Amino acid sequence: MIGEQPEGGLEHLLRELAPQVLGPVVRRFHDFAAAEDAVQEALLAASLQWPREGVPGNPRGWLIQVAARRMTDYVRSESARRRREFTAAAESAYVADAASVDNEADPADTLTLFLMCCHSSLTTASAIALTLRAVGGLTTAEIANAFLVPEATMAQRISRAKQTIKASGARFQLPTDEERAQRLRASMHVLYLIFNEGYTSSGGPNLQRLELSSEAIRLTRSVRAVVPNDAEVAGLLALMLLPAARRAARSGPQEELIPLAEQDRSLWDRAEISEGVGLLTEALSRGTVGLYQLQAAIAAVHDEAARAEDTDWPQILALYDLLKRMSDNPMVTLNGAIAAAMVHGPGKGLELLRGLESDSRIATHHRLEAVRAHLLEMAGDSKKASEHYRIAASRTTSIPERNYLFARAARVSERVKAGA
Repeated sequence: MIGEQPEGGLEHLLRELAPQVLGPVVRRFHDFAAAEDAVQEALLAASLQWPREGVPGNPRGWLIQVAARRMTDYVRSESARRRREFTAAAESAYVADAASVDNEADPADTLTLFLMCCHSSLTTASAIALTLRAVGGLTTAEIANAFLVPEATMAQRISRAKQTIKASGARFQLPTDEERAQRLRASMHVLYLIFNEGYTSSGGPNLQRLELSSEAIRLTRSVRAVVPNDAEVAGLLALMLLPAARRAARSGPQEELIPLAEQDRSLWDRAEISEGVGLLTEALSRGTVGLYQLQAAIAAVHDEAARAEDTDWPQILALYDLLKRMSDNPMVTLNGAIAAAMVHGPGKGLELLRGLESDSRIATHHRLEAVRAHLLEMAGDSKKASEHYRIAASRTTSIPERNYLFARAARVSERVKAGA
């Protein structure tokens, strides 16, 4: 009904509609870059007009109509070069038809957009930016703010990404089953990276960027709605929900980092934990176990422990051992070293860390030094622990992490002075 405000707010509605509108427009006009710009203009028009006049009865049809008008103008402006007069006339009929379009979206459109935004010709950074804009419905300014870069820089990144897709000749259509499986995994990786950046910001004053982690969860839900039987998609969603459930306990009032062992677990979101565990249980029952499912299983073990000391570390260590057989990611080895230290003592963990010192992917990463410092502290070597906490602090660009590591170093140094 016109005039009613949508549940969850206008911004939420427009983000939900963005891929549902872009899909049909790209399919009809065969120009992803121009269509994406047209849809963004339609979304902007809606954000200005609907609060005054109310949400139309068919908001998706309204947006498609406005975007189609923008595309028709674009086609006409290009007609001198491309002989589009006939096409423009045909598109005018499409604009008239768009007003009566069925408000039920084709779920395949969202998946097709995901796969296109994660095209193999794009860099990971470009794929992330384009996914958030084209599928997530975020403005360029919002994406730039989330990644702490100037808006002009992000605008150039998105523009280059769209031109790269155009130059690749990619068509708006679902790929073959083999290509779809490969590109779906690439799309899932992009969503995973978006979530990780929101869950623990790589730089800046905030430990978490909830707008990014929440958007990653929303988009992953959209993908799962299209491929509900894919166990790894379910595993990825569980992997996001289970850590996200701790968001309220992860930082203090001054954005100070609170480590897992010290968090107030009464603040954890039990509904999200329950949903995540349910998704994981369903995914594991399908028989094929993937990387996201294993990582989600580790998160579930943490979330199901009523107290830090109740954590089933032997089970976590066994899961990391499985992960290491499936992936050569050094972060898996690093986290596995913590689990090994909790089961077999800090000496075992430190031994595993030595194998990472020659790995260029992680040798200079602040997290390697932070874990080393933690294990040295567990082993009672306070002097070396303080030294490595400081090294770790000097290597991170996250202010909350840096402050935490320096504070930890100072605390351990006090023990040294006190003769502890």
